[in-house]
Amino acid sequence: MEHQGLLSIIVVILWVMAVCLARLTPRVSFPMGSPGRCLSHFDSSDVGNTTTLLLSDDGDTLFVGARNAVLSLDVSQEDAIVMRSKLDWSPSDKDLDECSMKGKKKMDCPNFIRVLQFLNSTHMYACGTFAFSPRCAYVNSETFSLVTSPSGKPEEGRGRCPYDPYQRNSAITVDGELYTGTVADYMGNRPVISRHLSEGGHVDLKLDDTLGWLEDPTFISSNFVPSEEKIYFFFSEVGREYDFIDKFTVSRIAQVCTSDVGGQRTLQRRWTTFAKAQLLCQSDNELPYNVIQDIVTLPPPEGAPVDDTLFFGIFSSQWSVNSGQSAVCAFRLGDIKAVFAGNYKVLNRDTLRWSMRVQEKVANPGECGLHNASDNTLRFVKENFLADDSVHPVGQSLTMVSPDQRYSHVVSQRVQAANGKDFTVLFLLTESGYLHKAVLMEKGAHIIEEIQVFEQPQAVKNLVLSKSKGVLFVGSSEGVVRVPSSNCSYYWSCAECVLSRDPFCGWDPSVKVCTHATSIQDNAGQDVEGGNVQEACVSPRFRFGLHKGKADSFPLGELVSVSLNEVVRLQCPEASSLAHRHWERPNSRLSPDLYLQLEDGSLHFLATPATLGHYLCLSTENGFQQNLAIYQVKQKSSPTPQATAMTTTRPQSPALPPTTQAGSGGWLTPHLTGPKQTKPEPTAPARETPVTTRRTSRNFTFWVEQSGETETEAEWWGGEKLLLGQTYLKELVVVSVLLVCCFSILLTMTLYSVRQRCRSRTAPQANSPGRDSERGGPPEREALRGGQSPCSNGMRNGQMAHNGQANGVVCNVTPRGSNGHLPNTPI
Repeated sequence: MEHQGLLSIIVVILWVMAVCLARLTPRVSFPMGSPGRCLSHFDSSDVGNTTTLLLSDDGDTLFVGARNAVLSLDVSQEDAIVMRSKLDWSPSDKDLDECSMKGKKKMDCPNFIRVLQFLNSTHMYACGTFAFSPRCAYVNSETFSLVTSPSGKPEEGRGRCPYDPYQRNSAITVDGELYTGTVADYMGNRPVISRHLSEGGHVDLKLDDTLGWLEDPTFISSNFVPSEEKIYFFFSEVGREYDFIDKFTVSRIAQVCTSDVGGQRTLQRRWTTFAKAQLLCQSDNELPYNVIQDIVTLPPPEGAPVDDTLFFGIFSSQWSVNSGQSAVCAFRLGDIKAVFAGNYKVLNRDTLRWSMRVQEKVANPGECGLHNASDNTLRFVKENFLADDSVHPVGQSLTMVSPDQRYSHVVSQRVQAANGKDFTVLFLLTESGYLHKAVLMEKGAHIIEEIQVFEQPQAVKNLVLSKSKGVLFVGSSEGVVRVPSSNCSYYWSCAECVLSRDPFCGWDPSVKVCTHATSIQDNAGQDVEGGNVQEACVSPRFRFGLHKGKADSFPLGELVSVSLNEVVRLQCPEASSLAHRHWERPNSRLSPDLYLQLEDGSLHFLATPATLGHYLCLSTENGFQQNLAIYQVKQKSSPTPQATAMTTTRPQSPALPPTTQAGSGGWLTPHLTGPKQTKPEPTAPARETPVTTRRTSRNFTFWVEQSGETETEAEWWGGEKLLLGQTYLKELVVVSVLLVCCFSILLTMTLYSVRQRCRSRTAPQANSPGRDSERGGPPEREALRGGQSPCSNGMRNGQMAHNGQANGVVCNVTPRGSNGHLPNTPI
């Protein structure tokens, strides 16, 4: 028992360490309203619950199913979302009264549009909850108007749309036919997967309600695979095959064939091709993430087989140990097909227990074309619909795990990098209102950025990706948000562009900007896998420091005027949450006794003559170091001569942005560690150029001149700054005079001390009186006037007050005469 307890503790420790090591942190974060990530919003006071989204083929129109309305939004503009038209579809007062009489809240009785699908090039099909009495109607997408049925009334939506607006459902149209997964009764106890609007030789189909094919499911999504002629439904339900005390939730994938028309005698108007299997999102020796939240399909690369189609799903866990966490798993179509082609469990109708027994396999459940099979075959597939094996994720491992975020929706896109390699990019929507953009690599996932799209978490959301436009649309109860899928212009240098590891973005050396990788002709600066700046950026710059006795060029920095003994706080901007920030001084180290570096990157210290000077904040990420901020701390009362510097023309590196000019935005030039560059000789005579500091929206400090097109440079020698062309004659004269005065005072004091020693040998008194007593100083003169000396009040019974000192006068304990004078001392 002791060994088992120790083993359990070790397993828990290893699990905690694995979670900590696998923690994913977004590199850059954009809060709501951040200027670095521009979003377009649509909201209206009379429109709510814009959660059902349908994007047109050209990507210019977004159809939205909202509360009591269907909207047509113009999304062709990059910076705005404009409503073209609104189609009202509200229940009548009678319908609302009946809903209230059923015991439902008034706020839940409107018509919430939950199904919105294209039927053909001219019409859409919409279904809504309609005061807990589902209704469906056709929508003319050209005139944007409702088209009623021949009877003049909306169609009944039972089995096509849920009654409750909070119940999840799935719907997809294939060749004008509607396939849905929802509940078919008011109480929500009859789950069903069905086909509607059947055409040609097809008939409407549904599941057999008496077979228990579904166990309290929550439908998530559905997808059509044309090559298989199958529709796959994804949902979670209670796993009856597990004999647990508590209900154990499992994630499922179910399939039906689009060619299914039901059996002739057995399974009439019922699915003959229904089969389901478990999706197992689990790593070795870990508890499974068993509750599916969302799933998306990623088609295979061009030229690859259809079996390489991937399904990326978001999973959470019902176990308390994984509470608050989300995992992403990828499943391959080839593995799914292999599971459905394998053995199936058998349900004992008497005990309602599943078992795996060896028996003759009459048919393959889920195989298309079984509607023409014999009754014996149909009875076999009717009772054997649960696959014995589970679908395991690709690589038998989790794609990524977020220990502190719960994801709700996901979309995926395959992006080709500058080197021709394909990368998968996932856009994950969190329950806290953030959108995470992650790239999947061989070494693991990397979260490029996180964007806040909601101020408050939303209960029902939707996420749609437009690959042609390069944008995402997020639907919520607050409105619709448009998010560009790439943000290359945000990265101001080659180093930042490469460190982002965004397959969308690359550094263009010809124009020195970070732009979309597909628009770069050649030599794009990009390294998604390694993020190696030295290799991706051709011409490196070098970080501040002295090399072989020569000084590097260095900007003056932002001037900070302080008073002595004042607490100085220097802020350092955060270029990346994956970078480590630290502070340095020219040719000196920051002692922890004098300086305090906080976790937010700021530096705190007390202003003293020793702490005045320059301070440099450096950021190190993935082996690359760059400057983030430079400050010049000066004393307020000290004279500040006008800074003049020799301006030299600095050649621009092809891997870095051009020199910032006055009046234009720019960024602090990063430095790379490397050999010293040769500085070009000045081409023009030096002139006085005042240097100022400016800040951008990202709070990065950079330096520009008021005029001219050259950078101001300074030389550092032995840790002191020497501005070329500037003289210090006045300071030299003042220092020389002070030095002479100090030397004269020291010499005078030395001679006086020698003289005192000579006089003390002939003094008639044993005690050594002070200097004032010897020369008849102020204490003696006060005593002659009849006043008290500074020491008289401090003497009581031979004791001295204040350690024998008063007002800077040294007091002795020598007895005094009756007249108040020292005995044997001439007056």
